[in-house]
Amino acid sequence: MSVVLPSCSARTRRWLVPLLLIVLALAGWRLFFGGGRQGMPAGAAPVRVAVAATQDVPQFCNGLGTVLPSSDVLVTSRVDGQLLRLHFTEGQRVKAGDLLAEIDPRPFQASLDQALGTLTKDQAQLDNARKDLRRYAQLSKGDFIAAQQYETQRALVRQYEGTVAADKAAADAARLQLEYSRVTAPVSGRLGLRNVDEGNMIKSSSAEGLVRITEVSPCDVVFTLPESQVPLVVRALRRSEEEGSGPLPVQAWDREQKAQLGLGRLVSMDNQIDTSTGTVKLKASFPNADEALYPNQFVNARLLVRVLRGAVTVPASAVQLGTRGSYVYVLQAAESAAAPAAGKNGAAAPLAAKAAPAPRPGAAKEGTAPHNAVKTAAVSLRLITVGLTTDSLAVVEKGLAAGETVVVDGLDRLRDGSRVTVAASVPAPRAEAVPGLPPTP
Repeated sequence: MSVVLPSCSARTRRWLVPLLLIVLALAGWRLFFGGGRQGMPAGAAPVRVAVAATQDVPQFCNGLGTVLPSSDVLVTSRVDGQLLRLHFTEGQRVKAGDLLAEIDPRPFQASLDQALGTLTKDQAQLDNARKDLRRYAQLSKGDFIAAQQYETQRALVRQYEGTVAADKAAADAARLQLEYSRVTAPVSGRLGLRNVDEGNMIKSSSAEGLVRITEVSPCDVVFTLPESQVPLVVRALRRSEEEGSGPLPVQAWDREQKAQLGLGRLVSMDNQIDTSTGTVKLKASFPNADEALYPNQFVNARLLVRVLRGAVTVPASAVQLGTRGSYVYVLQAAESAAAPAAGKNGAAAPLAAKAAPAPRPGAAKEGTAPHNAVKTAAVSLRLITVGLTTDSLAVVEKGLAAGETVVVDGLDRLRDGSRVTVAASVPAPRAEAVPGLPPTP
């Protein structure tokens, strides 16, 4: 006789599958989190800590700026004519007075020759009139000629003198036009791309010119700062005048702020704030010997306004903000404890009331690995006053002393008086080096 077993109902199967999923999830959580906490005291949260350090911290005002050449000159022709020859290559460095181009000099040479010929003719007439005037002067004393004839001759001499003076001026103008047919560099700098080729007719009224010269060594950077930072800059300028420390250093960084392009000095600050933008303009000069700064380049300017000497600093991640203000978790005296042995079902055995003294090197007990030793301690919430803050560190003005240990990671699980396990100690971040001044150009 066969026995028929009752089959599972649809309702039973409906809740059996979710129950199995919950059991598997609990087992996985126990395996992942329970296994990771082996070797740590029960109830102690793992944290990373850092020691508050004392160091000099520079304070900068950051602004957006544009590189401007110290001189920017468009070389143009002063005379009209045919461009015969160019004496430069594009991108070449030139000095003031170097020959850049030649314009056909023949028309100007002809004008000069004509002016010199006219001058020679009129000079001869003047010389002859002066001789006649001297003779008339002798005859006039003996009443051999009328006084009117003498006065007429003297007026003629003056007329010829004026004509000769005009001829000399015309000759000088023609000579100057001839000199202008040789185009020279008015300033030193680097040439750009040429705007005209040899053989073209050029005019002095042309707006495009021949070539542009820019001097970028040294160069200037004009940048802006928000009006809220104006008092910092004013105090820094006043302090530098009183101490005789010289101009304020200015750094120029690339657009991504990954590379420093140059170090300069503050030259001046505008005398008013732009009401449309709420910013003030400042100008800095850079030696730019390596020509890393290029005209019209966008840069990030950093103006050093003061240096906090002997400031107490902590990692910026250690500072938390609460309803009562900024605070940190300060580590109390730590205790060393051996990792607890696993109890039944993998549970950690409770810690002893007092940690055993640390063994001497090489004297660890058998079965206890020295690297399993951990440090436990309590933390206390400490209200602090935070001053300057950067990406990596914060300056503590009040509430914390150098040498105290603060928690930098694992803060979300802490409360005042919580016990923690020091998983690692991270080095204190170092402040940026205080920049000096570049050589005087």
